[in-house]
Amino acid sequence: MRKPLLATLTPVTLAARALAGTTGTATAAPGHAGGTTPAAATAAAHPERTPVPVKAASFAGTVALSNCSGSLIRMPDSQATDPALVLTNGHCLETGFPSAGQVITGQPSTRSFTLLNATAGTAGTLKANKVLYSTMTDTDVTLYQLTQTYAQIQQSTKIAPLTLSAAHPVQGHAVDVVSGYWKKVYSCSVDGFAYRLKEDQWTWKDAVRYTPQCQVIGGTSGSPVIDTATGQVTAVNNTINESGESCTLDNPCEVNEQGTVTIRKGIGYAEETYNIPACFTTGNKLDLAAAGCTLPKPAAVSAH
Repeated sequence: MRKPLLATLTPVTLAARALAGTTGTATAAPGHAGGTTPAAATAAAHPERTPVPVKAASFAGTVALSNCSGSLIRMPDSQATDPALVLTNGHCLETGFPSAGQVITGQPSTRSFTLLNATAGTAGTLKANKVLYSTMTDTDVTLYQLTQTYAQIQQSTKIAPLTLSAAHPVQGHAVDVVSGYWKKVYSCSVDGFAYRLKEDQWTWKDAVRYTPQCQVIGGTSGSPVIDTATGQVTAVNNTINESGESCTLDNPCEVNEQGTVTIRKGIGYAEETYNIPACFTTGNKLDLAAAGCTLPKPAAVSAH
């Protein structure tokens, strides 16, 4: 995760600041518009930090935002006629980072997303009409509702949504972090889980810890973390400890049940998404009061 989004920053600079940065900085993806990005410049200045090229994988169903990555997703029980959803990070919200304790629901949005095909080509443009849910409390997610149904999108683009798994991620499973912004895939495994992951004012629960191969960078925020055994989304990529600091912005720390703090420089993390499907009912409707829904609730909802 990077510093708060500032109106004075350009989209490319925003992308470089959307997640963690210099450790394993990537070069620009082929076909990326514009000149040399801050990330590319860093890579050129520090070639030892440039990651080893990663394998090709399908980008079908991933999306690129102006400053982050994301994915077109469905719940396990979603129907073709339901309004489609896009998943990204809470800190990728166009109105800025939600504060600790803040939960946003039903906020109007006209945000656009570039939908990718299997080879990272542009399949079409998607448009939101609403921020269904966004928070950086306990987790780091934003869910957008789109103006089209899954069936309409598939008819016009030939792209089907990725399925959000309702099962907890599994330690040792291989995962692909698929960045629509960079058109790049990071492959590693689930190393384990952080009981609490703290970064600046935010605390996330039961976060996925990657093995060192996933050196995620600015612009990969919101990328789907796909379990390669199932092909389903098991988490959403969100941060990396950039410089070895403790619990500061860009430098998350792990805190166990006893309060012991562990710092893992250069290690990336993702937020689990298995608890999201329980909060959605028929028609892809968000119901934070549904049985089994454990997502943080706005103050008005949690008061009931």
